[in-house]
Amino acid sequence: MTPNYAAWSKEDLIARITDIEQRLGRAPSHRKPIPSPTGGRPFHFEHHPRRKIAVKFCYSGWEYNGLAFQDDPTPLPTVEEVLFRAFAKARLVDTQAGLDGCGWERCGRTDVGVSAAGQVVSLWVRSAFSGLDAQAPAHRQLEEDEPPRDVQNTNHKSLKVTTDPDGDDSALQSSEGTSDPDDDSTLLFSDLLDASPSSTPADPPPPPDHEFHYVSILNCILPPTIRVFAWSPVSPAFSARFNCRHRHYKYFFTSHGLDIPHMQQAADYLVGEYDFRNLCKLDPAKQITDFRRRILSAQINRVSPSPQPYPDSGVEGAGDNDQLYVLDLVGNAFLYHQVRHIMAALFLVGTGLEPPSIIPTLTNVDGSESSRTGLDLPIVDRKPEYQMADALPLMLWDCAFDDADVKWQDHSNGNNLNNNIDDESRGNGEKHSGTGLIRQLHSVCQRSLIHCALEGHFLSAAAQYHPQPPQYFPFSQTGLSTSTIPRLPNNNPPVIGVPLGGGTYRRGVKYVPLISRKRLDHVTVANERWRNGKGSRRVEMRKTGVVAGDGDE
Repeated sequence: MTPNYAAWSKEDLIARITDIEQRLGRAPSHRKPIPSPTGGRPFHFEHHPRRKIAVKFCYSGWEYNGLAFQDDPTPLPTVEEVLFRAFAKARLVDTQAGLDGCGWERCGRTDVGVSAAGQVVSLWVRSAFSGLDAQAPAHRQLEEDEPPRDVQNTNHKSLKVTTDPDGDDSALQSSEGTSDPDDDSTLLFSDLLDASPSSTPADPPPPPDHEFHYVSILNCILPPTIRVFAWSPVSPAFSARFNCRHRHYKYFFTSHGLDIPHMQQAADYLVGEYDFRNLCKLDPAKQITDFRRRILSAQINRVSPSPQPYPDSGVEGAGDNDQLYVLDLVGNAFLYHQVRHIMAALFLVGTGLEPPSIIPTLTNVDGSESSRTGLDLPIVDRKPEYQMADALPLMLWDCAFDDADVKWQDHSNGNNLNNNIDDESRGNGEKHSGTGLIRQLHSVCQRSLIHCALEGHFLSAAAQYHPQPPQYFPFSQTGLSTSTIPRLPNNNPPVIGVPLGGGTYRRGVKYVPLISRKRLDHVTVANERWRNGKGSRRVEMRKTGVVAGDGDE
């Protein structure tokens, strides 16, 4: 009788498949050459030179299930999944070798909903020049027990990157976000990149005059929610993660109900090297024991309503009560959800629910902060329970590298592909690929401003028929406190909304100070419990050939 596999758990199914493969013997996997869409000879990656590059790009975090590729199915595609598919569709990387085969490394991981304007990945890609790939990861036959690391699509089926420029691939759209049957840019790229050697590898063709135009190639394939800005040649030893000197995050928020000077006073306590275990998410699966990180700068700055690429196109600002601000936070490295926890604490300071000294209090895990600041601070060696700030306003603004490591460029000088490929360059004499990219992003920015104006008018229309809600925050301006907030006419306590960023609030009738809240287990206790529980089971599963996914980092 056939078992009811629908009722089996994921682990049982994997164990069953592993058992069957071991008993039957898995047939050796033979990598087949990728067929040419133009009907020519098959495409062999091992016959082409490669070089290591770094790529800088932006993405709208609300459109994706985070940055990092996930082994398990996700509700939305991840940024790395879509970006890798673009590299593979352009035949810049070998899709069968996967992320590991091209030495893929990211600078900083961002979570679900978080955006980036200066994310960087480094990898080996196909090059138009020979003699550059002496230290590239070797193209090799996959071993019998080493399945290829495939990327999955949004339907959670095995990803097959089509090399057919006319193929239906909704996740790989043109730079305008829709497929245009009259747009031959993808076909043109395919023709140029599908240049299989005309002779044997022992007799290579002479090198071309210019490198591939990586920026335009990728932007013609990627959806408009991911845009590549620049690329840089890097050394074979370069790592986007470990060569990064510092990372700059921005968190945007409005001043509604907040005391900005008090928030800045609290942010000043962040600068330096401290133990941030109480200002991050504790994940025992990572087995982290060192929570010290160095913050180089923490400034709250006023923001204009919108970045203006054209100086003469000014836009009126918002009212003083809803003025836009941003926390500019720069550090050498960050812990899991560290920025969002910091913002949650700063919001509590801005409302007046917590004093600015709550920041050194939360970093006072061993008493050292009391002597450093001269304040009488309690020791907080275990994290209090509190909700972190919303993900939407958070952006990885920049990843900084030494000038000797990267030399960013939007195209190679004199690249003969540039004059033909860029959408904005066709027929109007514009030579620089960045022109079309700036125009597209400015168009998106204009539409966002229109949406903002429409939503503001909805609010104004509703205000004609509904009273304004009572304003309790910030206490420094209203003169209130948690004990003096007036009760409602029916003598019920009022519901107060503690801001969490992005227009979200945590609502309740009673506020409990952070240092008085229930504490989580100590880090050493949580780590040991994980090792003895889920961690040990994971080790046993790997010994038996069953691979368990690690989930979110």
